[in-house]
This record gives sequence, C-alpha cells and structure tokens, in this order.
Amino acid sequence: MDLTESINHFYRQHKRTIHISAISIAVLLAGTAIFYAATQLNSKKGLRASLSSAEAPVELSAFPAVVPTMKYGFAIDTLQLQENTIQSGQFLADILLGQQLDYPSIEKLVANMEDVFDVRHLRVGKPYTILSKPGAEQPLYMVYEPNDYEYVVFELSGDYKVERKERVVETQQGSVAGKLESSLWNAIVGQGLSYELAAKMEGALQWSIDFHHLQKNDEFKLVFDREFIDGEEVGIGAVHAAYYKTGENEYHAIYYKSEDGAHEGYYDLEGRPMKRGFLKSPVKYSRISSYYNLNRFHPILKRRRPHYGTDYAAPYGTPIYAVGDGVVTRASYTKGNGNFVKIKHDKTYETQYLHMQKFAKGISVGTHVKQGQVIGYVGSTGLATGPHVCFRFWKDGKQVNHLNMKFPPAKPLPDSELSQFGLQRDRYMELLINAKPNKVASEETDEATGADNP
Repeated sequence: MDLTESINHFYRQHKRTIHISAISIAVLLAGTAIFYAATQLNSKKGLRASLSSAEAPVELSAFPAVVPTMKYGFAIDTLQLQENTIQSGQFLADILLGQQLDYPSIEKLVANMEDVFDVRHLRVGKPYTILSKPGAEQPLYMVYEPNDYEYVVFELSGDYKVERKERVVETQQGSVAGKLESSLWNAIVGQGLSYELAAKMEGALQWSIDFHHLQKNDEFKLVFDREFIDGEEVGIGAVHAAYYKTGENEYHAIYYKSEDGAHEGYYDLEGRPMKRGFLKSPVKYSRISSYYNLNRFHPILKRRRPHYGTDYAAPYGTPIYAVGDGVVTRASYTKGNGNFVKIKHDKTYETQYLHMQKFAKGISVGTHVKQGQVIGYVGSTGLATGPHVCFRFWKDGKQVNHLNMKFPPAKPLPDSELSQFGLQRDRYMELLINAKPNKVASEETDEATGADNP
C-alpha cells in the first residue's frame, strides 16, 4: 500500500473526527482575529480620546477663584498682623524698637515723614497694625490710623518710605426730622445720628437762628450726606437743605453752587443769600435826632456823658423793626433804658432798641425774630425827652457806631442762575417735606426679634 492509499484509508476511518477538529481550529482562529482587531480599535480610540482631552482648552471657571483679602492696600492672607492701640506715654520709637528696628533705621523713617506726618500727632487710643511675613525677625510695615478717613503707612525696611493714604468714601443721601424737647443735640443724637449733624445744621442756619437760645417744640428737617467706608458709616457729609421752625417763624436754607463756582453757599427759597447784612434803620420814615457821640451833653442829666447809640425820632406807636435775624436776649425795663429789647444776631453782632412804648406781641427772651419783623413801638420811656428809639450796635462785645460799619452787601443770585437754583430747590424741598424721624430700634426689641440695627 503506497502513501496516498494509506492517507485515504486513514481519512475514511477518522473522517468525522477530522471535520470536527478543522471546524474547531477555524473558529479559534476567527475568534483570535476578532479579539485582536477589537483590541487595536479600542486602543486607537483611547489614544485619540486621550490626545483630544490633552489638546482641549480648560475653562478658568472650572477652577475655584481665590480672591485675596485686601487691607491698607496689601494682600494680607500671607502676612501676620499685630493690631494694637497707642498707649499713654508711648512714642513711635518705643513701638519700633519693640519690633527689632535699630536707631539708624528709625532716624531714616523720621526723616522721610517730614512732609507727610508729624510724629508728635500720635494720639492715645488710636489703632496701629504691624505687618510681617511669618517667621521673619523684622516686620515689613506699620500702619497708623489717625481717623476713619485716612491711614499712614511706614515702610520698615528698604527705602523706609512714609505715605499718607485716603480711604475711598461712599456717600448716601439721607434725611431726618425732629422736634426739640430739651436740646438740639438730644433731638439729633437721640435718633442715632452723629452730633456732627447738629454742628453742620448750625452752619447752614447760623445767620437766622441763635442756637444758644432754642425753644421746646421747635421743629427741624434736614437733607444731608451720610459717609461710608467699606460699608460702615463713619460720618456726616454736607448738609444740602435745612428747615427750622420756631414759633410762627420758618427758615429754609438750600445749598447751591453754580457751575462756574461764582455763586456758592446757602440761600433762602427766593435765592437770596442766607448771609445777609443789616437794615440801615430800625424804623421807617424817621430822622436821626442824635448821633453816636462819646462826648455828648445829656439833655436830662445836664452833664457830658458818652452816647453809644443813634437816636431815631418818630411819632409814638411807630413800629420798630429788627435789623437782622436773631434771638431776643433781653426784653425788659430799666430806669434809664425804659422798655428795651436786645437781640443777638450771631457770635459777632448784637443790637439793642431803647425807650419803647411797648413790646410787640410775642416778643420775649428766647424769641427768634427775622430781619424786618416788628419787635416794639416807639415811645419815650426811661430817660427820654420825646418819642424816639435809641439804637445801639455791638460788635465782639463792644458798642460801635453802626453808621460807620461797612457791611458787604449780600448779592442775590442773578436771573441767569435762578432757573437752575429753582430746580435744585424744588428737589430738596420735596425731600424736606417727606423727611421723617430716624427710627432707632431698642436693644430689647433687637434681642427679642433677632433683628439687626438699621
């Protein structure tokens, strides 16, 4: 039997086994090929995905933003801060020596602050801060705060510079109304507002109101600026408008500044300056019967006696006018003066009116009067030979001849400014009309409700 016949004979005997084996091998090879192809494909997809991710831009918003904490112009997150206050008897050198600065360094610092800060102006109780790097033997800066609005930075190495910096101040317009029970100070501070507002109100109305002689139940309203630094209220800014009522008299003061700066100050509702002069005479249609004379012969006493006033002769009952706004400080009778009234106009000027027949209705000590208001009537009470009013004028506590006084005339706003002034006045008047008392929550109410103070 040759080889070919032997193979055929073996095939016939094992035909079934050979078929099954061939099919198994074919399946195995096919599976291996498919697995290999799938592996390669996934590998390529993974590589492409990886490369795509690496090449894609990353948005910044995907990372948390870290905002540094700023104070005194420094990012203080990486610095150490020592906060303290100036102690009694403590000097700048005392503080710096305690921070390991030597005398030559302190001398350089003092030399550099000559035109910036007077070292003698350190005040007890004022805060200062030392800024250092963690672990450093010597600090970087010292910051002193003389007030809420500015601070002084001392560089404690390098050039030893000294800089005075102003804080950013934000303003909000506010308004308030009130009524006097005891004093203007109490009426304002009692509403949780600064006494500084009372002082600035006085500045606005000083030509009309004597704030040393206020009366119970007087009313006031104000429009003003409130100043804030870093969200905290630190003071009172400008007073834009003021209203004051005492008795039947009402006063308004509106602050106005023209675009060219030629007209600036407080004006009444008609655009007339609040700071105005005095009337030339306390009576109308009269004549001067006797002048200010330090060597005058007195017609009744029959001897020479200084005459510190100016006599205006007029018929009995002629009205006598206040020559300027002010408050009555005297309204009484003496043997020499007869019935007389004395008025304080401001810190500088006072006037007096003698020999009245009678006082006008409502005139008494503490009464506020306006320029041109009737305060009494011509008579001849006291040492007088006939009906007249002896008018006397004080400047800084000394009687002077008012006819020789040179008062600068108060010029009203020109017609070209009245339109713009009127717009500003009307806006502030609306705010004054709507002004309400400032509500201050009591501590007891806050604790009960958990509410914050306004």
